[in-house]
Amino acid sequence: MLEVEHIRKDFGNVTAVRDVSFAIPDGLTFGLIGPNGAGKTTTMRMILGILVADFGEVRWNGARVDGAMRRRFGYLPEERGLYGRMHVREEIEYFGRLHGLPERDVRRSAGEWIERLDLGAYAERPCGELSKGNQQKVQIACASVHSPELLVLDEPFSGLDPVNAQILAGVLRSMKAEGTALVLSSHQMFQLEELCGSYCIVVGGESRLAGTLADLRKTIPTRIVRVAPASVAVRLVLEAIPGARHVAGDEETLNYEVPSGTDVPGLLQRLVAADSITRFEAVEPSLRDVYLEAVGELLV
Repeated sequence: MLEVEHIRKDFGNVTAVRDVSFAIPDGLTFGLIGPNGAGKTTTMRMILGILVADFGEVRWNGARVDGAMRRRFGYLPEERGLYGRMHVREEIEYFGRLHGLPERDVRRSAGEWIERLDLGAYAERPCGELSKGNQQKVQIACASVHSPELLVLDEPFSGLDPVNAQILAGVLRSMKAEGTALVLSSHQMFQLEELCGSYCIVVGGESRLAGTLADLRKTIPTRIVRVAPASVAVRLVLEAIPGARHVAGDEETLNYEVPSGTDVPGLLQRLVAADSITRFEAVEPSLRDVYLEAVGELLV
């Protein structure tokens, strides 16, 4: 388990991380999200021991992260850091050696990652000649070649087309199934919602929200209900809900914002009694909805 407890990091007079806390059980995929400048990258670097927290602790399986433990972790930074003249296979093997992978396993593991990420056609080409998307896949292989216990990925889908993004998503699911704890930071909320079991939203260097998507949804006070037909009888039932508010829809469907505690099964029964209902949908907030609510004051 990874435990992050009240970590803080100052750079002179600038506080990059003020107070961030969360916990990640083994084998869980975790989403670390927030606006630009919120302190996500600094938090990741403290998790990995690249930076030392000025206050608070980072523990892996109950022990503070040290140099030896760091070699069992993997890290994909947002900035590309490949050696342009190295061939792809050579680069991946080099990072395997840096992480202490035994020489007898270096070539085997590098070959496996080249296959997993569909890099076979580029294996003997210099990294500097590859597209941004293929360079990103090489960096992912370099971060993962030593089978890390914990893998931290900063914007892993950057530069990937939809096909390669799906390949990476499948690889990450396989790693999770194999027991690797994954920390993903990305602004692509739909990818995180598909992959992650828990989240922390960081705003202004502090943990604003943390927990599963179900936990985060509890902070949103309303839900959207969509009903067809858009008849007077249906409208009267919806408007009878205390706190209900009509929102934009179309000619055939009524969209109403209702309190999150609304009795949805009871509402459906009342609607069916009022008219011949052809559509009924109670829409739960997406991760993007929760995120926008959490950082809303930064957008005005």
